[in-house]
Amino acid sequence: MSHHNKHHNMTEKVQEPATTNEFEQEEKVTNEQEEVSEQIENNVAEVAQEENLQDKLQQLEQQCADLTDQKLRMMAEFDNYRRRTNKEKLDLMKTAGEGIFKDMLPLIDDFERALKAMQETDDITALREGIELIYNKFNSFLQKNKVEVIPTEDAVFNTEIHEAITTFPAPTEEQKGKVIECTQKGYTLDGKVIRFAKVVVGE
Repeated sequence: MSHHNKHHNMTEKVQEPATTNEFEQEEKVTNEQEEVSEQIENNVAEVAQEENLQDKLQQLEQQCADLTDQKLRMMAEFDNYRRRTNKEKLDLMKTAGEGIFKDMLPLIDDFERALKAMQETDDITALREGIELIYNKFNSFLQKNKVEVIPTEDAVFNTEIHEAITTFPAPTEEQKGKVIECTQKGYTLDGKVIRFAKVVVGE
């Protein structure tokens, strides 16, 4: 082998390791760059996710504030409604009571005139007619205010509206369990018993 060939082979053997090292170094740098790029992407994704969570948190906080404000408004409105309703009820009760007593005043006037007439006249017929007139006017007043007499004549005894003060042998078979006599009238107000009728029941 010539001197020139030996020198050429030695050169190739010396250059080959250098080429391999450069390739490995380049691959290493590339891998590091990829790792850095991946890390940057992960960091960016984390930051974006964190920002998204912050936005969602702000939205939830705003919704919570809106709901709290809405609740306070509703509570205030309900409180105002309750106060207004209670006031209207009280006003209605006062007005209703005022109306009843106002309607009773003419009856008082009639009684005063009847008392005065009893002192000034001996006309029994006229006095009776005056008292009957007052009585009829008073019944009309009661009916106007939904006060009605509880029926007792030939009525079947009913513990819901009648109060039996005693029993008495029934004159006939048909009158057993029925009201024979009413000793005190009973009344209802708008369908509700305000005083039971006191009765004698046949047995």
